[in-house]
Amino acid sequence: MEIRSELRKLSRSGKPTWAVLVAVLALTHILLLLSYGRYLLPDGRRLKLPNEHNALMMTPPQTALLRNTLAVNVSASPPTTVLENNGFVSQRNEPEDDEGFVDIADFESFEDVNDTVIVKQVAGSNVSDSHFPSQKIVMQNVSLQSQKSSVLSGGSSIAAPVLENSTTKVSKKKKMRCDLPPKTVTTIDEMNRTLTRHRRSSRAMRPRWSSRRDEEILAARREIENAPLVTIDRELYPPIFRNVSMFKRSYELMERLLKVYVYKEGNRPIFHTPILKGLYASEGWFMKLMEGNNRYTVKDPRRAHLYYMPFSARMLEYKLYVRNSHNRTNLRQFLKEYTEHISSKYPFFNRTGGADHFLVACHDWAPYETRHHMEHCIKALCNADVTAGFKIGRDISLPETYVRAAKNPLRDLGGKPPSQRRILAFYAGSMHGYLRTILLQHWKDKDPEMRIYGRMPLGVASKMNYIDQMKSSRYCLCPKGYEVNSPRVVESIFYECVPVIISDNFVPPFFEVLDWSAFSVIVAEKDIPMLKEILMSIPEEKYVKMQMAVRKAQRHFLWHAKPERYDLFHMVLHSIWYNRVFQVKRR
Repeated sequence: MEIRSELRKLSRSGKPTWAVLVAVLALTHILLLLSYGRYLLPDGRRLKLPNEHNALMMTPPQTALLRNTLAVNVSASPPTTVLENNGFVSQRNEPEDDEGFVDIADFESFEDVNDTVIVKQVAGSNVSDSHFPSQKIVMQNVSLQSQKSSVLSGGSSIAAPVLENSTTKVSKKKKMRCDLPPKTVTTIDEMNRTLTRHRRSSRAMRPRWSSRRDEEILAARREIENAPLVTIDRELYPPIFRNVSMFKRSYELMERLLKVYVYKEGNRPIFHTPILKGLYASEGWFMKLMEGNNRYTVKDPRRAHLYYMPFSARMLEYKLYVRNSHNRTNLRQFLKEYTEHISSKYPFFNRTGGADHFLVACHDWAPYETRHHMEHCIKALCNADVTAGFKIGRDISLPETYVRAAKNPLRDLGGKPPSQRRILAFYAGSMHGYLRTILLQHWKDKDPEMRIYGRMPLGVASKMNYIDQMKSSRYCLCPKGYEVNSPRVVESIFYECVPVIISDNFVPPFFEVLDWSAFSVIVAEKDIPMLKEILMSIPEEKYVKMQMAVRKAQRHFLWHAKPERYDLFHMVLHSIWYNRVFQVKRR
């Protein structure tokens, strides 16, 4: 009251002192709000930044520029995702790719740098603060150090242009890497040698203390290595396996011994919410069948041989990625905090450094999101690129399956016999990445036996035409898109067409147990001009055997609402078990 009366007196006197006082008070409040208030959570708690000590040392112009990075347009909403009554996710009214593939991923350019970040709570988030992990958006500081002189000389008025120029520069850099062939190429023979080498010598860390479960796995390994010889089997087709005797014995031991603990931590929809339809269905179907399985899962983590972290890489991108931000740092930070949480709550992750923990992720960004903090875990990844951190002998190449109908994943299964397949080779698809453009340049409208197209028209009739052409072709081309993986590999097997994999550095699915030379053709990217010559050089007798092998391998690439022996769910779980068996070490 005294201050107010003094202000009134000053105002009546006409002296300008009161205006100065009010201005000072207002400026002080504004500075306090800018430096402290923006880090307050809705309940009044202060949010500590991962690199707060760096942010506090910034100059005022740098702080102003950093605040301007929050001005990101997030009005463009992603496709509608519906949480069904049964707890699963379906996606509706989505734009579709030519073959019916959901084309909703925003393949943008990114700059993976360790810049200063801002952490802001997501408005309207359904993830509780009190339940780890907190849902956050981490915005990138656009190279403050490189723009320091411009900011200091020109003031905060040039912050927006600086941000725009920086974003343009980043996009150009990353687009070059996406649109050019890899700098190094690992051939399939080199992959085979790497697998043999890693089988002889495990690179996993020794556990910090011994466990009875380790001894059980080591005993299983001795039995697998001395497995009885199998030449004929009613359920298995030996030619498609590297060693059918070892596979069969390992599978039997998995059925008898394996126990998996599924972590309950994590909120929906990023955790415990499987997507059962579309391009990322593999991670969703495995999550659904693993969490609902009573044979392999245990409630007591002390009884487990393996530990499953049930998150969806697709839902992680859907919920946390800020469109047009060109930054995935917050996605990786989210999983880092999740890993830190389970490692602080349970002793099991720290015992092995995560070597007995596994994840199943089909999104292209999963290798980046799981880098460092999940580096020693067993990763089942669709993006199985040896140049992007995929470890042969430890990680699993997860088949990328495009499921058209969640209630009937086996719809349209099968194809014509070899004698009725009149088309030599078929491909149709969007021009994702650099390789498909090269393929069309060499073969589109060049040869009637080579049915090579771009994107087919949308519509049901077009989809049926696409399916019919795959069912009628001898070879189905599977060129890489933005990344090395393609759903056409499994799709070819689904329609009993011999897959032709054109993707350098791609590790084929279940590489540790299957012999892909028995039922596929692997062509180097540089050999696209000789593609027809390569296919025509395969004798008819060999082609018939390969097509038969495709039909025999088909059962290993199918999802079932109720899992069947040797189906896709069990093959994924077995490969995780199998690689752990050959990586485990005694204390």
